[in-house]
This record gives sequence, C-alpha cells and structure tokens, in this order.
Amino acid sequence: MTSTSRTDTLFRPLRIKSLELSNRIVMAPMTRSFSPDGVPGDNVAEYYRRRAAAQVGLILSEGTVIDRPSARNDPQVPTFHGEAALAGWRRVIDQVHAAGGRMGPQLWHVGTVANPQTTWMPPAPAEGPSGLLAPAAPRGVAMSDEDIADTIAAFGRAAAAAKGLGFDTLELHGAHGYLIDQFFWEGTNQRSDRFGGATLKERSRFAAEVVKSVRAAVGPDFPILLRVSQWKQQDYKVRLAPTPDAMTDWLLPLVEAGVDVLHCSQRRFWEPEFAEIDGEQGLNFAGWAKKLTGATTISVGSVGLSGDFFSTFGGKDSQPASLDRLIDRMERDEFDLIAVGRALLGDPEWAIKVRAGDSARMKEFNVAALAELV
Repeated sequence: MTSTSRTDTLFRPLRIKSLELSNRIVMAPMTRSFSPDGVPGDNVAEYYRRRAAAQVGLILSEGTVIDRPSARNDPQVPTFHGEAALAGWRRVIDQVHAAGGRMGPQLWHVGTVANPQTTWMPPAPAEGPSGLLAPAAPRGVAMSDEDIADTIAAFGRAAAAAKGLGFDTLELHGAHGYLIDQFFWEGTNQRSDRFGGATLKERSRFAAEVVKSVRAAVGPDFPILLRVSQWKQQDYKVRLAPTPDAMTDWLLPLVEAGVDVLHCSQRRFWEPEFAEIDGEQGLNFAGWAKKLTGATTISVGSVGLSGDFFSTFGGKDSQPASLDRLIDRMERDEFDLIAVGRALLGDPEWAIKVRAGDSARMKEFNVAALAELV
C-alpha cells in the first residue's frame, strides 16, 4: 500500500472556474442500469451520496441520455429529460450536496451501439453519422441535417437542466464508440457534408457544435468536461490520433469551442501514449492532451486494482494494487485529476481508506458488485 505521505498529492484542492474540489479523486461514470423507465430513484441518490460522504472530490454520474428517440439502448439507463427523471436527478444532487460532495451528470447518446444484455428496442431506429456500427457494419440510419440540429439542441437543453438543478459541472460522453465518438472515427463517419471529412479535425465539427450549444446554455463560468478515447468498444486497437499533431487537430478545437476539462480514457493509465517519442515512461493520454491543449485533464484506467477493466467482462475479480505509479505521475503534474471506476464501484469508502493508508480494509473488486448498488 502506498504511504500516506505520498498519497497527500491526491488530496490537494483544485479550482476549475466555479467548481471547487477538495481533492483530485473523481468517481468515473459507470453505467449501472438501476433506473426503471429512465428515472433515478432514492437508491441511486443514496449510491452517489455514499461516495460524496466518503471524500470523493468529484462524482460523475453514469451516462444519462439526452432527449432523442434512440439515445439509449437500455430501458434501465437514466434519462436527463422529462419531469420525473429530472425530479430524480434533483434528489441525487441534493443528497450529494448535503454530504459535502460535488457532482456532474454525464450526458450521453449511444449512437448506433446495441446492448447485448437486453432485447428492448428504442421507439426509433438507432442513429449515427452514417448508419454504421463499425467499418462496413451497417446499423441504424444516417442522421439528417434536422436530426443533427435537434441532437445538438438536445445536448444544450440537458446542459441547461443540469445547471438549473444545481449540479456543479457536467460531462459530455465523447468516447468509446458512442455517438459523438462515431463522428470522430473515420470508420463510422462517411459523411460528405461539413460534419464529415477526410481529416480528424473536420470530423470533430459535430462535437464542437455540441460544445458550443452546451456553453451557450450554461454560461462562461460553468465547467464543461468532455470524455474522449482513442479505443472503441467496436475495436480496442483503434487510434484516432496516431501522432501528437493529429491529437492537437482533434482536441484543441474542442477546447477552443468551450471544453474546460478533457477526461482521457485509456485501458491502463500508466501506459505511454506515444512511446516512440518519449519512451516507455513517457506521457500518457491525459498527459499529452494537457501538453498539447493547455486544458485541465483527467486520467483514468485500471486505478488501484490488479486487473484492467476488460478482465471484468471475462468475469474476473481484481485485487487492490499499489498507487505508486499514479503518485509518481501526479507529483510531476502530468495530469490534474484521476478517475477511479471499479475500486469505487465496489467500495464507497475507497478514498477515505487511501487517505488513511488503511491497506487492511481495502477491498478486492468482485464482479458480483455489478448486480447491486453498493
């Protein structure tokens, strides 16, 4: 277990515009599917309250979908529109604030991605930039100009609702092969209009328009986070940006459009993004994103556990692991915040235990935790 003198770096405060955080630990967004008909109940509010009470600096909600007919692929995934769902989210943020926490919803559209765990179908066909799930894999329909305009507006309405309910920030889900990411990816964006193009910079226009819509809805001081990834669930080996120059073309316009924080998802936070440039101990994804854009960045990827998150899909549990590699990178300010997923999903008190150096009570991650709201 890492010593408490070293973990102090995780508990430095940070201010991002109107958002004041007591430490650098972020609860990563994790789909839980415990919101019948899209409405988060008291059990969801209590789930997030427990993390707030246990010193998680910033909580990001599970993906919660915008007001588009096919934005979700699971009836138990929460929505972020409609009177009942928004009332549920108000209970969530009130509970988190009462426990001293800070929180933002993750706003989401799944695009053409199906959910193999349910036979439920949305009331309209799946939609994406070109009606593709992956290269040469048709699914759903290509979005019309009207569809795109309405989707951009729907993100703005959800953002306005988040601020109105009292949330402290929000995150746009632009990663992992979902809608925004499908516009980034050449394999799923074959459009010939201004939302397509041969370059990653051109294919980032949809995301930039979403960000502008959100910024207009929340004003200049409300922080906007954007989650991005190189890999896709459709293809773990995809790299949108194979070079730093390509990464700049991708991410800098999004920061210029209004993104304050880039949440850079990778499988293992300690792996270098461009080892061919700066070696095996080089900057990770979040480190390069910070260097190239100047934005605040969040890193994530198998923090505090022995196995990466793909092992969970194979039914494997993971044991607590040292945080030394994380501390090394945070001490040199490679990135600003660290998001924690499975370790916090299975143990609400993870942050408290890390701060106290309480290795004896650190819990393994058991796959069974996915079946309940711990």
